[in-house]
Amino acid sequence: MLGGYRIEGRRAAEIAASVERAVGSGELEPGQLLPPMRELAVELGVNPNTVASAYRILRERGVIETAGRRGSRVRPKPATTGREYAGMHLPEGVRDVANGNPDPALLPSLAKAFAAAGEQADREPVLYGGAAVEPDLARIARAALDADGVPDGPLTVSSGSLDAVERVLAAHLKPGDTVAVEDPGWGSLLDLVPALGLRTAPVGVDDEGPLPADVRRAIESGARALIVTDRAQNPTGAAVTATRARALRAVLREHPETLLIEDDHGHGIVDLPLHPLAGVTHHWSFVRSVAKAYGPDLRLAVLTGDGVTVDRVRGRHRLGPGWVSRITQRAVVRLWTDDALDARAVATAYRNRRDLLIAALAERRVESHGRSGLNVWIPVPDETAAVARLLHAGWAVAPGARFRMSAPSGIRITVATLGPEEIGPLADAVAKAVEPSSARNYV
Repeated sequence: MLGGYRIEGRRAAEIAASVERAVGSGELEPGQLLPPMRELAVELGVNPNTVASAYRILRERGVIETAGRRGSRVRPKPATTGREYAGMHLPEGVRDVANGNPDPALLPSLAKAFAAAGEQADREPVLYGGAAVEPDLARIARAALDADGVPDGPLTVSSGSLDAVERVLAAHLKPGDTVAVEDPGWGSLLDLVPALGLRTAPVGVDDEGPLPADVRRAIESGARALIVTDRAQNPTGAAVTATRARALRAVLREHPETLLIEDDHGHGIVDLPLHPLAGVTHHWSFVRSVAKAYGPDLRLAVLTGDGVTVDRVRGRHRLGPGWVSRITQRAVVRLWTDDALDARAVATAYRNRRDLLIAALAERRVESHGRSGLNVWIPVPDETAAVARLLHAGWAVAPGARFRMSAPSGIRITVATLGPEEIGPLADAVAKAVEPSSARNYV
């Protein structure tokens, strides 16, 4: 079951550490099945409760996941494992439409912005004790949030969307608390939540966003927080509509103690209006990153929210990294003020690529979804077979298991760099790899 690796230890902490070391070194690989608790207890000569405690520690650290009678496995992207262990090897000549990246050709040049930021840093160096947020960045970001109807609140800066989400969750929740998350949803978030010692409660998604009935069920079952992607939902492309936003706000109004986290990473690459949910719960946060529109390596997101939430995030950030580089913040300000990005053109380009693929798949009687963003989601009866067949045909797609908990099978295709000449061949390959679905949605 474990190849040549032998789990060791007499106490729960020792057993957990033994597994974690092996996962970190690659001796235990993502997806590998661990021994049943009673079997391992006999092998180690310990009480089964000791092994159960060890497995609980590993779950809380985001190293393993447990699926009832199917046993415990190393997570697909365990918190202790280097990214290389979870990657997919692409044979030569295979087209990668699985990576989720924006089109580099649509990203603005950063050279002038950073040169100007560097010159400003020479004139006005940022020293210890300085402001954590560049004043011009706060001013411009707040104006944009106001224009989109995001409630007023203090503002801070984080190193990307996921960093902001992690800090907000840590500011309010404790290990063992439950977080309602979209299903299918962002794979990195599905890894992060258990790595923080939190539990996940799946919430179904359709083209208009999270399903209100599922949100209500999750909260009434004990979920203390809800995370919603407003637009460009990964992997389905869902975008919250005005009607769905009203329904979700009604549910949240009934449960004002729920911590609400909204992620608007699609800002700058989508042409659908924002319909924020914030303002109906006591504690809320709204995150807007620049990664998809301006480049993932900028590692910057703006976070606003209620006073308590933002104050806690600021305080914890101050005790750790202190602040996000003001040079980076100043470069982003320069990108914004110089209109370095033609957001309408970028959104149109991505929409055209999605629409072309979705239309081509429809012609071949293949259901797909993608209202916004970089990706198209395709329900399939057997995603392992579909991924393998497409790889054989020269296309690397993302398996839905990376994004799912209890949602039906599917595959994700990133359209960001697809050329018009590739649409037909890709649609043909997908049609041959999957059985046409008659289902109307993917929840």
